[in-house]
Amino acid sequence: MSPRHVPANVTELSRVGLLSSLPGETVSKLADRMQRDEVPSGTVIIREGKPGDRFFVLLSGIVGVSQSELGGRSVLKAGEYFGEVALAMGVPRTATVTAMTPCVVASCDAATFDELVRPLFADG
Repeated sequence: MSPRHVPANVTELSRVGLLSSLPGETVSKLADRMQRDEVPSGTVIIREGKPGDRFFVLLSGIVGVSQSELGGRSVLKAGEYFGEVALAMGVPRTATVTAMTPCVVASCDAATFDELVRPLFADG
């Protein structure tokens, strides 16, 4: 098996608050389509102003979120997510997300986000 595509697993995804309300079948489908990656500390995962083409879930580690005009905004921990604004609103990335520690992320493409994740944002 190529190390390039290691799918996320259902147990990891069901620990994410946003995804915990999804039916098991949907989480399973999402897990199959989400790519799992290890990210070294200091790596920029998404950059403000760039086109958004993936949605990310943080499975382990800590990332920092910053905006050019406002500086550091927040810190995300395992079980949180990012990258949804650009996909949901069709705008460039609104922030830069950088790994502060070694991290494991799972991400999916825009088509998977639209099909399986976007409906979760319709309620809020």
